[in-house]
Amino acid sequence: MVFAVAMSCGIYSASAQIYVHVRPIAPIIVQTERPSPRHVWVGEDWAERDGAYVHIGGHWEAPPQEGYHYNQGHWDHSSRGNRWHEGGWHSGNEHKGGDHRH
Repeated sequence: MVFAVAMSCGIYSASAQIYVHVRPIAPIIVQTERPSPRHVWVGEDWAERDGAYVHIGGHWEAPPQEGYHYNQGHWDHSSRGNRWHEGGWHSGNEHKGGDHRH
């Protein structure tokens, strides 16, 4: 019984990912003045809402604390389609693979 529940949870989380055949186009947003030297511009950023991607980029973010850097989100393409990988803040002590743009 426990195994069946665990398997169904894994299947549900895997099916929750949204794949699209055509990437949505980010709207043109005018970049405002940087609030402080610590802030990072998050231009392209997408969120999953109601089975689709909604643009939430075009804003400045400050690191949660000293020593953090922002990894920009990015699109990934597979045989299933395109999927957005959310960006986020990471400390310099974390070992992360992939893109480390600031």
